[in-house]
Amino acid sequence: MTDDNWAPDECTLPTAQRPLRVAEFGALFDTALRGVERADDATLRLTLIESSWDEVERLTAAETDCCSFFRFSLSRRDDRLVGLTVTVPANQSAVLDGLTRQAETALAR
Repeated sequence: MTDDNWAPDECTLPTAQRPLRVAEFGALFDTALRGVERADDATLRLTLIESSWDEVERLTAAETDCCSFFRFSLSRRDDRLVGLTVTVPANQSAVLDGLTRQAETALAR
């Protein structure tokens, strides 16, 4: 796993498609991400614009299909934002590290 390809070896998505999935997250982060909070080694909280809801649902469902250890919780907020909490088991914290770096990089732009 590299910084730009955080997909774990356990991922069932074909290897050639993994960079495409990472790019999908990147595109989402580039257009909709408004906040990043790493709560602990196993939990990442993201804030996105409300209009991204459908894309977040699609992307998190696709990611759950290939990496079943991910847990995604999506919630609406009163201020036209969406909260996405991502959790992983302790032995997958490196995957969350990569996703966090990707989100922080996009937010810093």
